[in-house]
Amino acid sequence: MTNANQLTIAAARDALRKREISAVDLTMACLTAIDAGDRLNAFVHKTPEIALDQARAADERLKGDAPDLCGIPLGIKDLFCTKGVPSQAASRILQGFKPEYESTVTSKLFGAGAVMLGKLNMDEFAMGSSNETSVYGPAVNPWKVDDRLLTPGGSSGGSAAAVAADLCLGATGTDTGGSIRQPAAFTGITGIKPTYGRVSRWGVVAFASSLDQAGPMTKSVRDAAIFLAAMSGHDSKDSTSADIAVPDFEAALTGDIRGKKIGIPREYRMEGMPAEIDALWAQGIAMLKDAGAEIVDISLPHTKYALPAYYVIAPAEASSNLARYDGVRYGHRASLAAGDGITDMYEKTRAEGFGPEVQRRIMVGTYVLSAGFYDAYYNRARKVRALIKRDFEEVFAAGVDAILTPATPSSAFGLGEMASADPVEMYLNDVFTVTVNLAGLPGVTVPVGLDAKGLPLGLQLIGRPWDEAGLLNHAYVLEQAAGFVAKPAKWW
Repeated sequence: MTNANQLTIAAARDALRKREISAVDLTMACLTAIDAGDRLNAFVHKTPEIALDQARAADERLKGDAPDLCGIPLGIKDLFCTKGVPSQAASRILQGFKPEYESTVTSKLFGAGAVMLGKLNMDEFAMGSSNETSVYGPAVNPWKVDDRLLTPGGSSGGSAAAVAADLCLGATGTDTGGSIRQPAAFTGITGIKPTYGRVSRWGVVAFASSLDQAGPMTKSVRDAAIFLAAMSGHDSKDSTSADIAVPDFEAALTGDIRGKKIGIPREYRMEGMPAEIDALWAQGIAMLKDAGAEIVDISLPHTKYALPAYYVIAPAEASSNLARYDGVRYGHRASLAAGDGITDMYEKTRAEGFGPEVQRRIMVGTYVLSAGFYDAYYNRARKVRALIKRDFEEVFAAGVDAILTPATPSSAFGLGEMASADPVEMYLNDVFTVTVNLAGLPGVTVPVGLDAKGLPLGLQLIGRPWDEAGLLNHAYVLEQAAGFVAKPAKWW
């Protein structure tokens, strides 16, 4: 089968079972594409030997009954600990770290017969919206419309680029404030952040523990449903993991949303919103209405406080989580001069090991948690978060089934274009996504159209807690109506 790396997960699953292709051949097609795609800088630790061993085992397993992901080649974000394979979170401070254990998510995927092609680029410790804070250098968006290299978004930029460029059939991502949904929108793919607690965080390097959630990044909504089912489930090793049954997400894709209520939040009509984003949103509303849904205007009054609250809570949790990286037990340790003590070692190691954005967030987080400012900043942000969560609860209690919003305030921008800007300009990329993390809700981004330059634009659907099945069905309807089939022209 030619161009097997271009298959969706669903199509590859069927082809593997019909013996139209072997898992080894499918894996080889992806490994060849990865080697040819080095200019995208998506894969930062390639694991071809592991991939081919797993593919051979999958072919044996496929002779009988096998799970949906058996034989499917995937990319793993560098935030997931993978036994014996570098797991750096794209940071110098974890250079040389090879875990002696497997994250729960990758354990589940490998247990289902999935194939790991390698580890994917990302923003350092998942802090960023453009993949430019990575120690490996930025991942590059496979979409190209002029002489610029474009960002694939962040922090799951390598995952997004790899899926969009057909280097793998799907990839894991993580989402703390939009890090699955924003890069998915920038690269014309599907990405879902599940309800907080749906997917185990054990073995995933922590950024902000009350916000982080892992999810799949795929070429279609059906693929997202298949992938998410394999990742989900209760894990006793994660105290925040919910002991809730995992439904058959793929079976929920009926394409019928007649009578469902879709909320349109008035607060998301931001001042200065580009006309193209507004037009795309109107187009999405019309598509869902044509499918039989009832469109209702809703209010989420505390939305305007979401970004400030997020950029207090997330750095606060990051400053606590990243305190463990000190050069004592693993990872990078600075060279010391004669007479240097342990405090010098801590200071030099952390100064060398963390990049500027991570240092900035650690300092902000430490500041807002300090004795004189704890109540003024951190406690106030927690109260705002509770109000944002209540806004959503009231809307869903009124009968709304899902909420439709833009995914990003623009299409992908050029690498380096925001490098000298105020950091807040970069943080504004999360304006439509952070509320979902603060409220712990599921959210999905679906590609819907192209902007005037020919770059993909996505829309976001936000669902009820634990209703990923219903959310994915709404996304499936939107996907079918939009009929987005554009792919980046191969220039790399």
